[in-house]
Amino acid sequence: MAEKENLLNAPPIVAGKDFGAASIFEPENLLREARRQKNLPAGDVPEVCLLDPDGDIVRTLLKKCRVRRSHFWACYHTDLYEFEQEGERLGIIGCAVGASFAVLLAEQLFVSGCRFLVSMTSAGQILEQDPPPYFILIDRALRDEGTSYHYLPPADFVDADPLLVDSAMGALANSMPPVYRGATWTTDAPFRETPAAIEDCRSRNILAVEMEAAALYAFAQARQKPVLCFAHVTNRMAVLDGDFEKGEADGTYASLRVISAAVRAWRESNKVG
Repeated sequence: MAEKENLLNAPPIVAGKDFGAASIFEPENLLREARRQKNLPAGDVPEVCLLDPDGDIVRTLLKKCRVRRSHFWACYHTDLYEFEQEGERLGIIGCAVGASFAVLLAEQLFVSGCRFLVSMTSAGQILEQDPPPYFILIDRALRDEGTSYHYLPPADFVDADPLLVDSAMGALANSMPPVYRGATWTTDAPFRETPAAIEDCRSRNILAVEMEAAALYAFAQARQKPVLCFAHVTNRMAVLDGDFEKGEADGTYASLRVISAAVRAWRESNKVG
């Protein structure tokens, strides 16, 4: 009786969810209509796609004339660009900021031909590993956002696929700058990162704060899709002048080296097909 009463009193974000039920609104149907309205040909996006929430990687690649817009991406909200990196044909979407937007795109990417999704988001430092900038391979994320609760039952954290994380960390063992492994805090409200919330994260051994990983990992678990999230720790939340510096070309080349190593590791573990 108490459990039923607690459920009735729960806020909508966790109440009344049926995680095994099919959705009426499906990404395939949305893309079908977008393709019809835009008169786009049928075809697949690259097998490996990247989310670039800051948009700095996309902007740098555009300046260098290294990308072309995909002819097959039918999304209403974004452009997907294609480029070559270390022998891989990659797709990339810029400015995919926030949990709900990132998962909106992930759903559409995986029904459009994507087989492996990597997110490279900027993040605020909570527990210092090095002076920024540096990278974290996110192995679990604190679910302080809304989207993940539509995919998985309530819990404090959501974990990345440990096999994906282990293989990527193996490939990044000698990376420069080094890539650390650890937890992040995913929030929908970056301007509500209060002293108490940050101190609570420190007590949980959380390394950084970002806006997408928990939702992407919940989607990955629920849909059984390979997703890997990196945090590019670039700032101390602007409490000091001169913050938010990413390095050469706004961190593009360092980020692509990290991403390429993770893609090689994924390819190595998926040689069949």
